[in-house]
Amino acid sequence: MQLKNYYWCFQKAVPERVCDEIVRYAKSIKDNMAVTGDFTDPETLDQIKDLKKKRDSNVVWLNDPWIFREIQPYIHKANKNAEWNFQWDCSEHCQFTKYNKGQYYTWHRDGWGQPYDKPDQPNEHKKIRKLSVTLSLSDEKDYEGGELEFDFGDTEPSKERSPRKCTEIRSKGSLIVFPSFVWHRVCPVKSGTRYSLVVWSLGWPFK
Repeated sequence: MQLKNYYWCFQKAVPERVCDEIVRYAKSIKDNMAVTGDFTDPETLDQIKDLKKKRDSNVVWLNDPWIFREIQPYIHKANKNAEWNFQWDCSEHCQFTKYNKGQYYTWHRDGWGQPYDKPDQPNEHKKIRKLSVTLSLSDEKDYEGGELEFDFGDTEPSKERSPRKCTEIRSKGSLIVFPSFVWHRVCPVKSGTRYSLVVWSLGWPFK
């Protein structure tokens, strides 16, 4: 799919007090090791090692209306301003993510696979991820590394292609919206802790 814009950014859009409240709230809930579609329930040490080659972070799942009220207006604005005009009608639970020193997430896409098979969740059943959002919850001086990078190719990124480093969301309260089929990664955190919130908007498969 050819795009005029591969992402749309809003700098310092969400008030710092709201970001801090999300962090406080998420920290009050026990976090879990982040998984991926290939490793949804790792049980053995080898499986965990294989997972951590792809992704190493901790997450908390949030599904609170006040958080969605802060985020969803920007999804609508980006969808229009970037001229994607994707149909979407619901969002998955928010993922609060904590990256400590040395943690990362290698190249991946949030969507483009098969529609969800969730008959017990009619809002998500037979839909796909269409738009992804990352909200920065940390002040840029609180960590080093952890850059969000994009690759706009159709195939899995390689060393021959130069990634696009997204510096626009380093400041707390900045958020970025992008199609869920765009390749991206989070580089290893060199020091400190990087907190972020990720939201996925779902809709019917592209025709």
